[in-house]
Amino acid sequence: METDKKQRIYFFSDVHLGAPDYNSSLVREKKLVNFLCNIEKDATELFILGDLFDMWFDYKRVVPRGYVRLLGQLAKMSDMGIKLHYFIGNHDMWAFDYFEKEIGIKMYREPKVFTFNNKKILLGHGDGLGEGETGYKLIKRVFAGKLNQWLFARLHPNFGLGLADLLSSRSRIANGNFEESMGSFESEYLYKYCKQRLKDEHFDYFIFGHRHIALEYNLGTNSKYINLGEWVKKPHYAYFDGENISLRKLKE
Repeated sequence: METDKKQRIYFFSDVHLGAPDYNSSLVREKKLVNFLCNIEKDATELFILGDLFDMWFDYKRVVPRGYVRLLGQLAKMSDMGIKLHYFIGNHDMWAFDYFEKEIGIKMYREPKVFTFNNKKILLGHGDGLGEGETGYKLIKRVFAGKLNQWLFARLHPNFGLGLADLLSSRSRIANGNFEESMGSFESEYLYKYCKQRLKDEHFDYFIFGHRHIALEYNLGTNSKYINLGEWVKKPHYAYFDGENISLRKLKE
């Protein structure tokens, strides 16, 4: 996928709408919609790198309550011709085809390589890559199982989404206790994943979410790792101006 230098591309992740409660989530949703309204003026593509919602399930005939401002804004941007991409995260892994059919968002379940103006970029949510997160990888396999998804879909939405809210209420996001930190980069699994991939091929940028730490790190050999952070406490986004990608803090 090649673009010209007039393209303006935006990236964000980990908004976790729905957590920790309705009121704070609504404030965050309005903040996100305002951001999207501002960037629609020059954006040609938008990448959502997972965990847009703290929990989402694509029922066949039911849409989870809420988020109408956001869904309407995304639909508007899609109708304007802005290309929308959504990398599914660990909190919204039960999103299937609703966003693609209703809004026109291209959905991805695995990391994918894009090339913009000769800049080679590996994009993904960032969960379950490389070494580490052994327990999470096992849980993900369970939740990704077709049988388990079918069984959950048989639950009445009031019960199913209520159960999901109960489980979500015990998460770090819901309790506000998620000040992520890292020791050395050498012990960081996404850093090690990037370095390992660079042994086989060159990437100008690696862009992930998931870790809730907003950072830019030079990997050497003209390669950079960007983590998009989160929107619950410290909203950030990344911006491609046609030449370079930079991480930016949202202006409140």
